[in-house]
Amino acid sequence: MGIKPDHWIRRQAQQNGMIEPFVENSVRQGVISYGVSSYGYDIRVSDEFKIFTNVNSAIVDPKNFVPESFFDFKGDVCIIPPNSFVLSRTVEYFRIPRDVLVICIGKSTYARCGLIVNVTPLEPEWEGFLTLEISNTTPLPARIYANEGIAQLLFFAGDEPCETSYKDKKGKYQSQVGIVLPRIEKSKE
Repeated sequence: MGIKPDHWIRRQAQQNGMIEPFVENSVRQGVISYGVSSYGYDIRVSDEFKIFTNVNSAIVDPKNFVPESFFDFKGDVCIIPPNSFVLSRTVEYFRIPRDVLVICIGKSTYARCGLIVNVTPLEPEWEGFLTLEISNTTPLPARIYANEGIAQLLFFAGDEPCETSYKDKKGKYQSQVGIVLPRIEKSKE
């Protein structure tokens, strides 16, 4: 298994629709960079956000998630309150090949401002818009710029396809559209 370079990413995106819309070079002038990099792809954050709030004194519970824990916002700039958190999604839609695992890491421009991006791995044969979790770890409000870079994806290709893919497991986040909230599968009794 090895990390894949820019030419592999371009080929997978063009031949297999792995990333749509696809930006085949790095866009940097006047924006937080996005597009193909040497060994990855810098993804963009959309203009849709769910900003967490505590006005209802709710408890965040992944098994019983209450949508009143946040409010929806759409715009070119999202202000994340101090020591708070937002959900968003990528501009790009992904179709991950069966022999590929993708890891997402935050961009240093935001990390140096105390903003942390957390995204779980993109498993083989997962597809959809990626839900982004963005934390403001500072005691100050922080800006996120829509349609600009937010994190980088690193693509690892196996020597052979996996035995069971995310699609095979009928994963609960398969083909997600929009910002998808936490889900727990109901037990079958």
